[in-house]
Amino acid sequence: MSKFNPELLADFARSYGFHYDICDPATLVRDFRIDMERGLRGQNSPLAMIPAYIRPVTGFPLGKTVIALDAGGTNLRAARVTFKEAGKPETEGSAKAPMPGTAGRIGAEAFFDEIAALVVPLIEAGPVEGIGFCFSYPMEVREDGDAILLSFSKEVDAPDVIGKAVGQGLGEALSRRGIKPPERIVMLNDTVSTLLSGLVEIPPDGGFIKGEKKYAVPGGPVIGCILGTGFNTAYPENEIPKIGFYSEDSPQIVVCESGNCVPRYLGTLDREFDATTKKPGAYTLEKSTAGAYLGPLTFHILKQAIKDGVLSFRRAEEFASWQTLQTRQLNEFMHMPLSREGPVGELFESDELDAIKSFAYLTSIVTQRGAMFSAAVVAAAVEKIDAGFDPFSPVRIAVEGTTYVIYKGMREALEAYLRVMLIKDKPRFYTIIPVEQASLFGAAVAALSR
Repeated sequence: MSKFNPELLADFARSYGFHYDICDPATLVRDFRIDMERGLRGQNSPLAMIPAYIRPVTGFPLGKTVIALDAGGTNLRAARVTFKEAGKPETEGSAKAPMPGTAGRIGAEAFFDEIAALVVPLIEAGPVEGIGFCFSYPMEVREDGDAILLSFSKEVDAPDVIGKAVGQGLGEALSRRGIKPPERIVMLNDTVSTLLSGLVEIPPDGGFIKGEKKYAVPGGPVIGCILGTGFNTAYPENEIPKIGFYSEDSPQIVVCESGNCVPRYLGTLDREFDATTKKPGAYTLEKSTAGAYLGPLTFHILKQAIKDGVLSFRRAEEFASWQTLQTRQLNEFMHMPLSREGPVGELFESDELDAIKSFAYLTSIVTQRGAMFSAAVVAAAVEKIDAGFDPFSPVRIAVEGTTYVIYKGMREALEAYLRVMLIKDKPRFYTIIPVEQASLFGAAVAALSR
């Protein structure tokens, strides 16, 4: 068994190109900015820069009630949401049902009828201004606020719905039940919803003295970031040349599809791992940052460390023979490595402390680099909107996702890198906060945002 040698482990990481210290943060931010600009112009870019056709509200009409829908994974949630004092949302009539199509194949009409069945009682409870529908599946949003479904995840078996306008389908299903649909049914994805929820959940911080507003200082802009199973960002944009959109005073939200970024700092093991995934060459940045991949990527790196002899323990070959290492299993181990519990912890004997240290050390290098990549994407969005210089109007960064919240070392490292990136030339003021019920509250804001 080898002794714990951090210099040897760091050199191993550098030799295979995954050590964070071979990356230049400023170059990463600049690269992502260039890709954003190209995507906005419709030029060749890994970033799709998709217009959401939603403009963030600058004030919430008090007392207005909307219906918020959240469809993703195996569940469909719905609620009436009313904006009270200071724009705080209040929910009532919350309901949940299995996502249509998760219990077996279903036709298009039946699919929308099941959604309508959840919505009808909420409409009958009183007047509503509109419906905001967070639909976390690939879709093409239209300028009128509706969206064409492009595909479903494997959990939902409703092939006849693909290619249809989701908002229109819901409206027609309500009409079949004798209910007049609201004039506004606004479709959005989870990244846009996270951004919009930040308008509700993150205080603007400006112009307040002891809770009372004294100065006419507006709140700073909001950026949305998903760092969970996947990775994505959204931000407000004033110029989208590819659709002829220009507005100095009323930006619209753009979804970057950030997981497709291709960082220049990727090594041999990154490329080897990418070749083992379902879509080689796609979601390149996501494969080094997000929860769907962090465990399997780290596993691929640790197997190479065992092969090269920089990581050794009695059951190392058994570990290397595993099919994969899930991110959840790795995270559980990293939170309590010395307990030697769980599938990973049980591999080590009580006298193999140096091996546990080496295992955790290499894992932390992968995490640090993922945090740096993620921070660079967020910093690029802050730079793109050229905001944060007013100390009383900080940029508000709303984050949703378990990788950010609970993955060992990720949040601390991301926030540390972000701070360095955003003060390198001159101070920018920002606040970064995880938001709760992002999909539901964001959908409610969307219903008032067009």
